[in-house]
Amino acid sequence: MPDTHASLQPLFSPLKIGSTVLRNRFVMPGMQRGWAKDGAPTQELADYYQRRALGEVALIVGESAAIDHPSATRQPLACRLDERTADAWARCVDAVRSSGSEMLLQLWHEGALRDPSDGQTLSASGTAYPGHQGGRAATGGELESLRDAFVRSARLAQRIGATGVEVHACHGYMLDQFLWAAKNVRTDGYGGHDMAHRVRFPAEIVAAIRDACGPDFLISFRYSQYKQYVYDARIADTPDALGTMLRALRAAGTDVIHASTRRFWLPAWPERPLSLAAWTRQLGGLPTVAVGSIGLDLDVMESFSSADEARPTLSVTETRLAQGMAAGDFDLVAVGRSLIADPDWVIKMREGRQAQIRTFRKEHIAFVEKWERPESAQVKAG
Repeated sequence: MPDTHASLQPLFSPLKIGSTVLRNRFVMPGMQRGWAKDGAPTQELADYYQRRALGEVALIVGESAAIDHPSATRQPLACRLDERTADAWARCVDAVRSSGSEMLLQLWHEGALRDPSDGQTLSASGTAYPGHQGGRAATGGELESLRDAFVRSARLAQRIGATGVEVHACHGYMLDQFLWAAKNVRTDGYGGHDMAHRVRFPAEIVAAIRDACGPDFLISFRYSQYKQYVYDARIADTPDALGTMLRALRAAGTDVIHASTRRFWLPAWPERPLSLAAWTRQLGGLPTVAVGSIGLDLDVMESFSSADEARPTLSVTETRLAQGMAAGDFDLVAVGRSLIADPDWVIKMREGRQAQIRTFRKEHIAFVEKWERPESAQVKAG
């Protein structure tokens, strides 16, 4: 066995979720690279995904792909998942799966954060952040249209061979706007103070995808407490409220919960020293992904708002990961910026070559690496 400390070995063991077997516990989360043309992922993006799969990342989550609905996004460099872009996404999926890994396509809608100048921006209640206008509240009929668009995009993902999809419900975008009481004041059974009402629309989307795509199609649900510019926001003020949300999502057919935080080890509520991932695993009873500042001292928001560069914290991260795995706080670990910087991060961790890991720097965001196949990659037959 490689030289990795014994307490980290569970991270390198397989995990079965439904009918899907992952070769280890490492995930690359969806991260926007801007490598899209007319909504379709470019060959550079397909190569980027494949390179991380060859680096032994077990599960690759594609960058946010706008669902097949005219109100989803107006960002010129954003990816979309519709009939026009399906073939390009198929190249990404084929590249990842032929290299020994699984791939989820992330389904996304901007909601109130979409550019509203064309009059088509929809949101939960017409606010981007408390007190700020963000399009208009979607009608009941528009909710049905949005749900159907999520399903269309999910069925496309299934048709082109993706292992599944990840429903994006975090960081202040559309489905997060439904979960967040500060932005969801609907009175039609889809909003208000009761979490059971606020989770209703996201859960209906999950249930519709499950019904359309069958039992073996993996569905991940990514949520967060914090928002892009409101770091102290909470969709769940108490563990009871979080439990209500998670039980509804599980009943709808969710397979995996991806608990997005800025630092994966911090307590979700100060009165009890459990991380958000740990609460999620305990209350939801589903395989859970922990994410946030893996191997770096700055969180993802600080990386882009601060003039400072992130510094490596691998020894501390190893201890925290080992403790979390031993406690059963999470089942998988999502590594973001570190995998942008070094596609062989997982291999080097497994082989005890932490000193050789390339530390993330801001310049890596714009860098398109020369594609190469690592000598140590184990590639299964395509």
